Amino acid sequence: MQLSSSGFSHFFFFIFIFIFFFLSFHNSIAQTATTDPNEVRALNSIFQQWDAQAAPGLWNISGEPCSAAAINATNLEDYNPAIKCDCSYENGSTCHITELRVFALDRTGVIPEELVALQFLTNLINRNYFIGPLPAFIGNLSRLKSLEVGHNALSGPLPKELGNLKDLTFLAIGSNNFSGALPSELGSLVKLEEIYIDSSGVSGEIPSTFADLRNMQIMWAYDCSLSGKIPDFIGNWTKLTSLRFGGNSFEGPIPSSFSNLSSLVTLQITDINSVSSSLDFIKNMKNLTDLSLRNALINGSIPSNIGEYKSLQTLDLSFNNLIGQIPSALFSVDSLTHLFLGNNGLSGTLPQQKAVYLKNIDLSYNYLSGTFPSWVTTGSQQLNLVANNFTFDSSNVSILPGLNCLQRNFPCNKNAPRYSSFAIKCGGEEMKVDSIVYEADSYDLGGASFIVLDTQKWAISDAGLFSDGQFNTHVQNTGSQVTGTATPKLYQSSRQSPGSLRYYGLSLENGPYNVSLSFAETVFGDQGSQTWTSLGRRVFDIYIQGTLQLKDFDISKEAGGERKAITKKFNANVSENYLEIHLFWAGKGTCCIPDQGSYGPLVSALSVIPDFTPTVGLAHKKNQTALIVGIAVALGISGLILIFLTFYMRTKRHNDDAEVNLHLTWAQS
Repeated sequence: MQLSSSGFSHFFFFIFIFIFFFLSFHNSIAQTATTDPNEVRALNSIFQQWDAQAAPGLWNISGEPCSAAAINATNLEDYNPAIKCDCSYENGSTCHITELRVFALDRTGVIPEELVALQFLTNLINRNYFIGPLPAFIGNLSRLKSLEVGHNALSGPLPKELGNLKDLTFLAIGSNNFSGALPSELGSLVKLEEIYIDSSGVSGEIPSTFADLRNMQIMWAYDCSLSGKIPDFIGNWTKLTSLRFGGNSFEGPIPSSFSNLSSLVTLQITDINSVSSSLDFIKNMKNLTDLSLRNALINGSIPSNIGEYKSLQTLDLSFNNLIGQIPSALFSVDSLTHLFLGNNGLSGTLPQQKAVYLKNIDLSYNYLSGTFPSWVTTGSQQLNLVANNFTFDSSNVSILPGLNCLQRNFPCNKNAPRYSSFAIKCGGEEMKVDSIVYEADSYDLGGASFIVLDTQKWAISDAGLFSDGQFNTHVQNTGSQVTGTATPKLYQSSRQSPGSLRYYGLSLENGPYNVSLSFAETVFGDQGSQTWTSLGRRVFDIYIQGTLQLKDFDISKEAGGERKAITKKFNANVSENYLEIHLFWAGKGTCCIPDQGSYGPLVSALSVIPDFTPTVGLAHKKNQTALIVGIAVALGISGLILIFLTFYMRTKRHNDDAEVNLHLTWAQS
């Protein structure tokens, strides 16, 4: 059936009238409905305690809160602080507050008991600096669907009453100071789809009751002290799309039941203790875009069918025990952009072909050998091949300048040392402090890169990927001056790495050395400021010559605060003419305060001086200078003596001539 033009006109007229009356009815409800007076009093009290005020036009905080944006706003994130109301109760005569948002406003205080009066809350969102416990009365807010109290300074154990929130689908408690184990009662939240407990402070094993959380889609639990075995029942969470375990104390192996998780898009399991795993459990995870099994005791070989993972963008299998050759199919995955296979036992040659978008490739610290394929010289990728077994001659030594010095035997000037000390201004320009000249290190390094000085004096190797995909590891301090030092300028720039940062001293004379590393935390806010940006923690490990010197090193904790200088000193022995300083991130510390990528090693400067009398390098030059000065002084003294003798002989000759003339005069007279 077709409508005439007049029919269309009548049709749209009726639609217009319907919309007009619907909006009028809605507005009349909004105008006539009033907020539950108990909720009004509670809201006013909460905002007074938190020193939070609504911007003009959002709602009338002193009168009717369920008005203006509180009922008209379609997106609560457009307002802060904000509430959202539902005015459909009791035939449209009563409004109830359903959402409360006080986000990243650095409010202080505690979570007040008046919150219980907001019985119709479905969403509670905040990121501030609230202290004290997460109170048990939160469990009385039975309509809650989303509870976000992450990025605060809450402490104490998690209340078991959280298990009463049966409608909860979203729970975020990360970046707090909680203690104790996860309550087993959380296992009754069977509607839970997302849980974020990263950097929360919880510890112990994951409760067996979590086996019932089969609606789980996202679980982040990194940088906690979770221990024991990774539960086998997680393999039954078949709706899971994102799982992140890292920086914990889990034991291997990774459960074989994980092969059921075919919906996974992101899988990060790192830093496993004891008992290794193969890669068999990933066989059905063909939807993965991000797979990180870094430092997870993975052994065996890379699966030959790895080319079937057509969506894979980031693959990190570094710091494991993988052996065998790199499958050529891996380098042909079109979607792959970042590949980290460093610190394994891989051997053989490099694949002859490389996918176009594969731009960051870390293959350092393996046993690769052979020649370089054409893509190494013609591509624009970042490539780290440090510490392998490639052979160099005049035909390939210039392809990757300096790499020949950073193979496994560090061959450059071996047994023919040139230097006995070096100092580096990490992430900054050259500067002199007292008698030490800190050489410039202002290079742009990325996710897989290395630099060797033309002088073959020192080098850098960097590998890793920040969580937000940023690769710049050069950090400038734009805040206040660093204290606790007579040379604050030394700390105004630093080099930061997302994973593994190595500095090498090359061509060094063998013997004992003193190593000094200078640090200052310049990224996080001051702890005394009581802001959420001050909640960040940076934790990493320090190795010298492959030996762990400091585990879980925290700059702020060691220095007594942010923007305070601290220098750590170590002894090292050089026996093969090179020194390695390795700063390694083992998954601990916060990731995203104040921004994503605010983690990993951070160092301002380093110096290495001999603890012996050197025969080469700067000290040798000093000896040469002293010798030259000594010779010059000796020649000067000899010259003065010669001048004195010449003057003396001339004077004596003059006196002798005068005496002869006197005798002649007497004789004539």
